[in-house]
Amino acid sequence: MQYKLIQNTVILAGLMVAGVFGGGSSALLAQSQGINEDESKVPAYVLPELLRMADGTRVTTRQGWEEKRRPEIFRMFETQVYGRSPGRPDGMQFVVTATDTNSLGGLAIRKEVTIRLSKASNAPQIHLLMYLPKAVRQRPPVFLGLNFSGNQTVIADPGITLHEQWVRSEKNGPWARRLPAESSRGTDASSWQVEKILQRGYALATFYYYEAEPDDADAYAHSVRAVFPTPDSGKPRPEEWGAIAAWGWGLSRAMDYLQTDPDITASKVALMGHSRLGKTALWAGARDSRFAIAISNDSGEGGAALSRRWFGETVDRINTAFPHWFCGNYKQYSNNEDKLPMDQHMLIALMAPRPVYVASAEEDRWADPKGEFLSALNAEPVYRLYGLEGLGVTEMPAVEEPVGKFIAYHVRRGKHDVTAYDWDRYLDFADRHFGGR
Repeated sequence: MQYKLIQNTVILAGLMVAGVFGGGSSALLAQSQGINEDESKVPAYVLPELLRMADGTRVTTRQGWEEKRRPEIFRMFETQVYGRSPGRPDGMQFVVTATDTNSLGGLAIRKEVTIRLSKASNAPQIHLLMYLPKAVRQRPPVFLGLNFSGNQTVIADPGITLHEQWVRSEKNGPWARRLPAESSRGTDASSWQVEKILQRGYALATFYYYEAEPDDADAYAHSVRAVFPTPDSGKPRPEEWGAIAAWGWGLSRAMDYLQTDPDITASKVALMGHSRLGKTALWAGARDSRFAIAISNDSGEGGAALSRRWFGETVDRINTAFPHWFCGNYKQYSNNEDKLPMDQHMLIALMAPRPVYVASAEEDRWADPKGEFLSALNAEPVYRLYGLEGLGVTEMPAVEEPVGKFIAYHVRRGKHDVTAYDWDRYLDFADRHFGGR
């Protein structure tokens, strides 16, 4: 794919898209000046070519993509953005600790599973909460996602077990483990739409993301990264995993369990993540091909949004505010995005030929909705190698007019959130690819 800049116009795959990227000085200069949320000030930029090897060789076949270009791009993200992480640990144990066959007024079977990450007596644990639709006779597909505040927050179900969580009583104070308050039950129910998911014939599996790593720059000692270091270990080297990779690693351990569960269809697991956990869903989906679908909800910088497009959050801003999310090597691209050997359209392309959904919110300018759309658009050439249709459009669609087949996109009304509208679209997408109604 050839890219040329002609007076603030970018030519992509032979299609001239005038005015899409704005004009002005170089992206590097503009981004060093701070944050931009004015579309007219977005400077021109050139994306790395998706189907051209680092040595200049063009890739034109699925075999060339799978055997050469994909591994090359994957290594870039692994060593320069999210960091290398280990595989499945030895001695994992799965224990179903509670089952309620008449949960949610008879709508669901609730199952709670403890995933012990080794045989050690002090092994870290993941507490997986599952709801299965009681009315479905066949093994249902599953939506899997990390939650932000504990399993008890996804729905106001008094039967969900409360588990101790890492907390700080004050900023920069000592970490301690405490049970969450009863009043926290169901406080994030609108983001999960559990009953809607069940009524559509899907199971839901979720766990609290702090169980893989507390979301704080000073929490490494309480992370799976400290317990399961990579071979180069101690504290991570510059190319080794950050928190996003740790959270994604936890999702793969949940998938290890799901593959053993006779009550669900483990070949039909859709990852869904919002915001920083949307970044996680995309990276976990790229890293682990057992996930059949990846869904990014408002994932923004370091997720679906193009890094070279100076709009909203930047690489420098995210590295400054959340230095633990990415590997050490990512810091060298702060205010230096043009030096990235890849961009986020390539992350989306790593899902191919599996379906991927990218979603934005109209008022969530920090996450750069247009940058998320353009990232999805520029992942299409890989899907074409498989004869699969991507978005099916070249212009960003109107609000709440979803588009796409194997790559899908929508921008909805409202702010940075997960809503019933989002879930309706994700369920429709899963129906299409999993053979649902």
